[in-house]
Amino acid sequence: MKEAISDIQQPIIGYHRDDEGHWVAQLACGHNQHVRHAPPMVHREWVRSPAGRDSMLGFELGCKKCAEGAPDDDRPVFSEREQ
Repeated sequence: MKEAISDIQQPIIGYHRDDEGHWVAQLACGHNQHVRHAPPMVHREWVRSPAGRDSMLGFELGCKKCAEGAPDDDRPVFSEREQ
């Protein structure tokens, strides 16, 4: 039986942008998760600035990929500051 997504919380340890320029959180488990600010459905003002993103480092997100037992995601070799 798979665990519920909300049961598998993983802290944000960094960020990068995807090929379309959307912000992606890098989670401690090795998975990536989009963190879009896309009103009216999703309000994440913090994604829009470096200070906002920095303030959310360590914040835990539910990881669907952990719940599914997925392998680690690929990550870019550059940091957010280089983008």
